[in-house]
Formats: sequence, C-alpha cells, structure tokens
Amino acid sequence: MQESESETTRKPTYPINPLILNRWSPRSMTGEELGDADIMPLFEAARWAPSSFNNQPWRFIYAKRNTEHWDRLFNLLADANKIWAKNAALLVVVISRKNFEYNEKPARTHQFDAGSAWVNLALEASSKGIVAHGMQGFDYEKSRTALGIPVDFEVMAMIAIGKKGSKENLPSELQEKEKPTDRKPLKEIIMEGTFHK
Repeated sequence: MQESESETTRKPTYPINPLILNRWSPRSMTGEELGDADIMPLFEAARWAPSSFNNQPWRFIYAKRNTEHWDRLFNLLADANKIWAKNAALLVVVISRKNFEYNEKPARTHQFDAGSAWVNLALEASSKGIVAHGMQGFDYEKSRTALGIPVDFEVMAMIAIGKKGSKENLPSELQEKEKPTDRKPLKEIIMEGTFHK
C-alpha cells in the first residue's frame, strides 16, 4: 500500500489512526461543484460530535458555488483567502450558540463543542478525498449582519470545501506552503500534574 503525502512528511511519536495523520488543509481546489451526495455526509459527521449536555451548539451556514448565496459568503473573506478560496465548491460559516437551550444559562464549552463538530467534518472530508480548510481570515462582524446571525450565537470560523487541485494552480508564495505540516513535539503540549513550561 502506497504511503500518502502526509505519511511521508509526518512522523507521529506514537502510532495513531492514519485518518488523523492524513488530514491537512490544502488551499488548491479544482473549482468543480460538489453535489449533496458529497456535501451532506460532511454535515452528518459533524452532527454526531460530542457536546456538553448533548446541547449541540454548532450551526453551519453554507453556500455552494454558482448559486445566489455564494457571493454573500465569498465577500466576507479576507483578500488573501479570496485568492485561493474562489475555487472552493462550498463556503461555510460556523457559528455556536452561547447558552444552553434547556435553561438559557451560559454554555462554557460551546466553543469546544463546536470545534469537535468541525473536526468530525474535517475528518469525514479527508476520508473521502475532499478538502476542508478552516479559516479565521474573514470579517466576523460583517458576517453577523450579512447572514442575519442572532446575538445569542458566536461567529467561530469559515471553511472552504472542495476537490483537491494541483498546487500549480496557486500563486508561487502559496505553492511553497501547499504541503502537510508537522506539529509541536508531544512533550511541549502535555503536562503531568500541574502547568509547567
């Protein structure tokens, strides 16, 4: 069995599921449309993420390319992201409800829970050879107005989704970045007992 691009550049300290190791965030996409048969399983995967009190605070506002909704989401992007995200098949704004539905008290883990839904979506996409690239480079305040997001939801992130394209489709400075990246050593992110550097 041939190693993936991630497996040749990423070496985990301990063995993990290849699905996790192989997930990364390419920018180059083909511009091809994706149908609901490709898109909806990504949201279905997100639906099954864990959350505090099973609150499921995440919501996804999406726009398919070549639809009346595309420009509304595309125009929220920072110029640097427009350069490559113009070839996505789908743009998604992720929002999260700040309070529990059952008692309207603050849900302290709503962001954590929305992140778990994003990871499920990203892993499902990766397992099917679809790019899912998360971004913070967009106008958070404008998105609230443009998309009619109520004040009880926090705008979290945007995602560009599409079929992976050749890195040659990107400007030269982005071509250099178009590869799986490494991670900090495990010893830098875990601490036994108490916080320490």
